[in-house]
Amino acid sequence: MEYNTYFYLILGALLALYVLDLVADLLNLRALDPKLPAEFTDVFDSGKYADSQAYTRETTRFGILEASFGLVAFLGFWLFGGFGWLDNLIRAWGHANVTNGLLFFGLLYLANEILDLPFSIYDTFVIEEKYGFNKTTPKTFVIDKLKGLGLAALLGLPLLALILWIFETVPNAWLWAWLTVTGFTLVMAYVAPRYLMPLFNKFSPLPDGELKDAINRMSEKCQFPLTEVSVMDGSKRSSKANAFFSGFGKNKRIALFDTLIEKQTIPELVGVLAHEIGHFKKKHILQTLLLGMAQTALLFFLIGLFVRNPALTSAFGVATPSVYCGFTFFLILFKPVSKILSILMAILSRKNEYEADAFAAEVTGEPLALASALKKLSVDNLSNLTPHPFYVFMHYSHPPVTKRLAALRRRG
Repeated sequence: MEYNTYFYLILGALLALYVLDLVADLLNLRALDPKLPAEFTDVFDSGKYADSQAYTRETTRFGILEASFGLVAFLGFWLFGGFGWLDNLIRAWGHANVTNGLLFFGLLYLANEILDLPFSIYDTFVIEEKYGFNKTTPKTFVIDKLKGLGLAALLGLPLLALILWIFETVPNAWLWAWLTVTGFTLVMAYVAPRYLMPLFNKFSPLPDGELKDAINRMSEKCQFPLTEVSVMDGSKRSSKANAFFSGFGKNKRIALFDTLIEKQTIPELVGVLAHEIGHFKKKHILQTLLLGMAQTALLFFLIGLFVRNPALTSAFGVATPSVYCGFTFFLILFKPVSKILSILMAILSRKNEYEADAFAAEVTGEPLALASALKKLSVDNLSNLTPHPFYVFMHYSHPPVTKRLAALRRRG
């Protein structure tokens, strides 16, 4: 292993990112306020609010433990020559470079899944169970993991093989790799809701009735072509509630968690729907898609510059440079840039959430219905009502619920 500029740059960046996240977590814990905000007294009782704070403490501390273990495991593997050992092991099997790359990525992915498994089990069956969220059975948990591994192999390995082949053989490889991934992403946007999501959850048509009529009226009022409204059995895994849109153009669909329908009134559900329609009408979905494509282009362009860099490879203890090693090590080098980009995207996302709330308030004429829905979701999900601003800056894609409620009240 060569202790060069890349070695110290990557080591310093990984430690700095860990410390930043740790500081954000500790500040967030200190910001917990035992006094219930006045605007939530109609939905939170003292016991439920105490549970929300306990849940935040426990999940945060568990997250710190998991992040610490992950960092130590990665540094141990790196500093004790794990990457060089793995590369030598794979090369000894005598396969071509693309196959070597698939084995290299695949074994690292499996190792990560194995290390993460105890944390996933504890989070699901201890923490989520303790606070009444978990509905996942051990059988469902195992089947989900196997399906996830199967899809990763079925879809991920061919795509990865193609990208490695492009970087091995094609001029301007970064451009062709970007076009390949962009095309795959767009295809998945159509394929996933219809063929992949049903592998994990059951989607049933929303029965005729007052709710469906109200949703259709709202869609027509917004000139929003909604082709399908489904109910998803979210209660199969968790008591937490949600809703989401999928599809493009005239092929738009909405899925409502069964837990959401059970806990919200029709005006509240229509308010949530109007908020999601607001993202489409304000071009937030297109904006996010284009920015994601731009980030991917930047990533592949930089990979093209670094993928055959021997100094980067030697910093990880690998003697023979290769496309697949360069690819892997650059993604690690890119982590600080990725973090900055994610923070910038989160800032934009929080702005977009305010705009979607404002759209919903205007089109429904009932801003307080959406406010009521947000308050109920805060109770049902045991949300932290007093997050620290630095934690929000680092991690939140949505504004804190108290700020969203204040904005809606100004419109009410």
